[in-house]
Amino acid sequence: MQIVYRSRDIAEAHIVAGMLQADGIEAFVGGHYLQGGIGELGMADFAVVRVNDADVAAARQRVSQYDASVQQGNSATESRPLSFHTASMIMLGFLLLVILLVSLVA
Repeated sequence: MQIVYRSRDIAEAHIVAGMLQADGIEAFVGGHYLQGGIGELGMADFAVVRVNDADVAAARQRVSQYDASVQQGNSATESRPLSFHTASMIMLGFLLLVILLVSLVA
C-alpha cells in the first residue's frame, strides 16, 4: 500500500478515494482517528488515500487529473470587481430598504 494523495481533510480524501474506486482502483482512506484527535481545527495532511502497489501509477495519473481540474475550478471562480451597473443596483436596493424601514418606524 502506498499513499497517492494527502488531503486537507477527511471529506476531500473520501472524494478522491471514491473517484479512484469509480475508475476501478481499490482505494482506502486513512487518518480518521488522527484528525479526530485534534478536534475541529482542520489540520492538514492527516487524511491520506492509499492504493495497492499495482495501482500506484494509474492512481497517481488520475489524482493529477483531479488536481488539475481543481486548479481550473479555482481560477474560474476567482472574484472579479463588480461592474458599475451592479454596484449601482445594490446601492439603490439598499437605499430603498432604508427608506422603507424609516417609513415603518416613523
